[in-house]
Amino acid sequence: MIGQLRREMAAAADTLDFDRARQLRDRIALLRGGADPEAAAQADTSGVTRHQPGAMGLGTGRERPQPPPDWKKPRKPDPMTKGRSRRTPR
Repeated sequence: MIGQLRREMAAAADTLDFDRARQLRDRIALLRGGADPEAAAQADTSGVTRHQPGAMGLGTGRERPQPPPDWKKPRKPDPMTKGRSRRTPR
């Protein structure tokens, strides 16, 4: 079954139908992972993200939170005044 899906994926890529090729690639991955064929055919993998190229190590596959579009980064504290009180010493 995986061989047939590979051939379909190659044919879809040759006809530049990359969305269909992506669906078949994800279906092959599910079958290799141990899913039964009916569940793999019905699975919706459109929201699945992949690792970024070159990313290595633990936690690189985690989704990173995106701030709201109107959010602005707070100012950094001034290192010259950090931890100092305004009162004069006695």
